[in-house]
Amino acid sequence: MKLPDLPLAALICLCGLSCLSGVVFAGGDAAWLAAEGELIFHDAFDREEGGNHATAIGKGWNSATADRVPHIKMADLDGGVLKIASATKEAGHAAHIHHEAGFADGGVVVRFRFPGLNPDESLKLGFVDRETKGVHAGHLCYATLRGDSVELSDHKTGVMDLAIRARREESRKRGEPLPDELAALLGTKQVRVPWRADGEWHELVLVTEGDEMRLTIDGKPIAAHRSEGFAHPVKRWFSFLVPSTVWIEDVKIYRVR
Repeated sequence: MKLPDLPLAALICLCGLSCLSGVVFAGGDAAWLAAEGELIFHDAFDREEGGNHATAIGKGWNSATADRVPHIKMADLDGGVLKIASATKEAGHAAHIHHEAGFADGGVVVRFRFPGLNPDESLKLGFVDRETKGVHAGHLCYATLRGDSVELSDHKTGVMDLAIRARREESRKRGEPLPDELAALLGTKQVRVPWRADGEWHELVLVTEGDEMRLTIDGKPIAAHRSEGFAHPVKRWFSFLVPSTVWIEDVKIYRVR
């Protein structure tokens, strides 16, 4: 059967399969990680946190924003759930919680829920390498889940590239739009697709393989995109960036290569 001309993400959804390294995994990326990868970290959050400081969550997690506002609890372990409530205004930054990862190809499996405590709940998750030069804070690539969409973005060769970041800041200061060629370049660094958030628990799978990033929710492929920054050789950290509230029940990190 000849498939219609559709974007890659739509074709994957249509097939219900993932074709990875020449092998078809009927279970998609979750099956790929389980079959080809090594589980290098798992956390079910079945404990109590040890205060409000950077390492209070335990089990190797670190909060890059906790010590900015030590009097405000942004991470609460409650009944096997990590409940994140960002003090974004007070800290001057969305809650940034990360854990060591360490792979070129691989990914994460995360059970999450938007609890409906704030009207603007969103979740950004992805990968960081603070040892990378020329990239602001080592931000490499992210998936962002909003109320009506999912976005995959290459930050390394996009908005977090220091030269591009400087040009964007210059345009902002002058109150001018981005130059056409810069806007066109940045347009190639991301893809956004429709998705409707709700208050239920969902299983999210986010992977990078070569220069491709893919996101699946509850076994359904949602988005895929290719960009050179996704192929960064060492995703040293897995990170959550949460501007308001989100609940996390389970995290698994897999290394394929």
